[in-house]
Amino acid sequence: MELDEIRHAISDTDQQLLGLLAKRRQLALAVADAKLAQNKPIRDQKREQELLVSLISQGKPLGLDAQYVTRLYHVIIEDSVLQQQAKIQGQLNGTDSPAVRVAFLGGQGSYSYWATQKYFTRRAERIIEQGCDSFNEIVQAVETGHADYAVLPIENTSSGSINEVYDLLQHTRLSIVGELTHPIAHCLLGLPGTDLSKIRQVCAHPQVIAQCSQYLQGLSQVKIEYCDSSSDAFTRIKQQQDPTVVAIGGEEGGQLYGLQVLTRDLANQKDNVSRFIVVARKPVTVAKAIPAKTTFIMYTGQQPGALVDALLVLKQHGISMAKLESRPINGNPWEEMFYVDVFANLSDYAMTRALEELNKITKFIKVLGCYPSEDIEPTQVTAG
Repeated sequence: MELDEIRHAISDTDQQLLGLLAKRRQLALAVADAKLAQNKPIRDQKREQELLVSLISQGKPLGLDAQYVTRLYHVIIEDSVLQQQAKIQGQLNGTDSPAVRVAFLGGQGSYSYWATQKYFTRRAERIIEQGCDSFNEIVQAVETGHADYAVLPIENTSSGSINEVYDLLQHTRLSIVGELTHPIAHCLLGLPGTDLSKIRQVCAHPQVIAQCSQYLQGLSQVKIEYCDSSSDAFTRIKQQQDPTVVAIGGEEGGQLYGLQVLTRDLANQKDNVSRFIVVARKPVTVAKAIPAKTTFIMYTGQQPGALVDALLVLKQHGISMAKLESRPINGNPWEEMFYVDVFANLSDYAMTRALEELNKITKFIKVLGCYPSEDIEPTQVTAG
């Protein structure tokens, strides 16, 4: 076969694969309905493990190694679980809608833009995008009814917590209704033909600069220009048309602005992932079949052992903590508000009792939201 014929055959095969993947996704959604009717949890890791073992066995005579099959089906299984969760949550809360208005940081191409696409593609036919210049503007868009949801980055594996977002959560009336994690791959991007040795200015969001600090320290005589978002940085490069000015952001986003990758993998940590939360005006109910997280804030006071006593309440009720974050209380020097993420459904008896007890021993407590957990840990297969 000639090269063009081989490529044509590959394209035909890819088309068939896409059709089969779409069919499998529809079957997975049908499974969600069946599980809900039988009151079974969405995730069945024993079934997943049996499936992977069977697929690995079937793949061997076809020349497909175990690692290849496992990696491929981890992605497919994760998609199935998230699709099922989104469908059940939409039915339970009446949030299925042909179109949603979503506020996020920056414009097309920003990391928040891609996170928004990733989350809401499973939940709506059309996303009406509302790019904003600040976190405060994002929250206000939802509070005033100009947007239905907001997508906010809250922490990153390289730069840690995003304090401004935590502070906004303390005072907003909005509820956390969802979460997602999104891999962040920072690249140095510039105009086509840019010479790395002649760079004089780097444009990026402050969080991006913090995540790439080690790389930036190696650039001598280069000015750092802070931007509102990655898309803002891309826009500046495109408008200025100056080959000595570059941006840091995602490759896919940079391509929307005609920029080319100069250097990849700039983050301080190899596995650079951001966690985003989704907030709305009304809280949601999480189906029992879906693993849930609950986020609340509390002020324990400054008496010795107050925080320990509060955490012991969670332990006594068998509630696992996912995160504990402290933030200063504005106007109260040296006093802190604690933000707590736990693996629990707000409707669970244990969680209800724990909150009742915490309410008695803390000076202030407020639930920020209960929402589906999207921590989909890959099912491992024992080597045999």
